[in-house]
This record gives sequence, C-alpha cells and structure tokens, in this order.
Amino acid sequence: MNQEELNEILRKHKMWLNDEKVGKRADLRRADLQWANLKRADLRRANLREANLQRADLQWANLQRADLQRANLYKANLQDADLWEANLEGADLQWANLKRADLREANLREANLRGADLQWANLQRANLREADLEGADLRGADLDFSVFPLWCGSFDMKVDWNIFCQILYHLCRLDCDDERAQKVIALVREYANQAPVRERHDLPEIKEVEE
Repeated sequence: MNQEELNEILRKHKMWLNDEKVGKRADLRRADLQWANLKRADLRRANLREANLQRADLQWANLQRADLQRANLYKANLQDADLWEANLEGADLQWANLKRADLREANLREANLRGADLQWANLQRANLREADLEGADLRGADLDFSVFPLWCGSFDMKVDWNIFCQILYHLCRLDCDDERAQKVIALVREYANQAPVRERHDLPEIKEVEE
C-alpha cells in the first residue's frame, strides 16, 4: 500500500468518525504498513489487527479504542500517541518508542514489550497480564491500578525510585505473619512510605511493628 492509498483510507475513516454517509471505517487488517508515515493520523476505532507497522511513524497518532491485536509494531514510533482503551493483545512492541503514550485502560495482555521505551507513559488501569516487559524502560511511568505482571517477563525492567517504592509499599501491605517477612518489612518500611501513591490515594503509612 502506497502513501496515497493510505491517505485516502484515512480520509474516508475521518468521515466515518464524523458520521458522514460516504465515510468508511478504516479496515487495515494484515496490511503491510512498514515504515508508513502515520504521524498525527486519526485512527480511532480503526481495525489494524495483525497489521505490519514495523518501524512505522505513529507519533501523536490518535489510536483510541483501535484494534491492534497481534499487530507488528517492532521499533514503531508511538511517542505521545493516544492509545486509550486500545486493544494491543499479543502485539509485538519490541523496542517501540512509547514515551509519554497514553495507554490508560489499554489491553496489553501477552504483548511483547521487550526493550520498549515507556518513560512517562500513562498505564493507569492497563492490562499487562502475561506481558513481556524484560528490559523495558518504565521510568516515570504511571502504573496505578494496572494489572502488573509478577513473572520472569518483568525481570530487568528499568524503573525509577517512585515505582520502586510503590512496589515496596505493596509488598509491605501483604498479610504475612512469618517473622522473616516482618524483618524484611522493618528494613524497607521507611522507603515504602515514600511511595507517591500513598499521598495520591490517601493510603495509610506502614507502621513499625510493635514487639
């Protein structure tokens, strides 16, 4: 598909979004869009299932509620893209640029995010179940209420101090009466209480365990 054909599809899709009779929803299933220029494109609710978007430029693109299941987004530029409620289940996002992307409530289940740049991305309420985040950069990302994976696919993630403290806070809120667990909590309690999520959601301070 050349750029001219793609532009025509985007034009009709915009008309469809505006409820114009001559408009047509973008159907780009399995389309080969490698290196495509989709910067600032309006692709809300577009069907991009299994599309090849390898190294495509989707910076500032509007992909709200778009269907990107199993799409190939390897090294795609999604910086500042709006992916609110987008379906990215099983998508290949290895080494993708997702800086400051809006991924609130996005479905990233089983997505491959190895080495992806998610700095300052908004992942509130995102489904990251079984997602592979090995080596992903999540510094500055907002993970509030997200389904976060505790498996080997989350090893070696780059996180900032805030996320580190947030994970410690969740650890300290586990109900475990084993004295070894209580010793660990005593060691990290000070840092767990530094998690910004505490103030943001008015959560209680981890108290020192009384002997």
